[in-house]
Amino acid sequence: MEPRIGQRYTIRLCSGELRCWLFEGADARELGWWRDVDTGLSFSEASLMYAWQIEGEAGADGATEGAHRG
Repeated sequence: MEPRIGQRYTIRLCSGELRCWLFEGADARELGWWRDVDTGLSFSEASLMYAWQIEGEAGADGATEGAHRG
């Protein structure tokens, strides 16, 4: 999946934790920049120290679109 600038995504960390990140775009080195919606902190993919994957696009509330959580 190619992330879109300004779109929120549900991210699954290697620990299983789900986070909501906003994709801010790529820099001149083509490294993706993200903003954690909860903390407001921005970071590049190169600075991440753990494995993660995009689960899907997130709605305005941070929930993955089409996913059902109980």
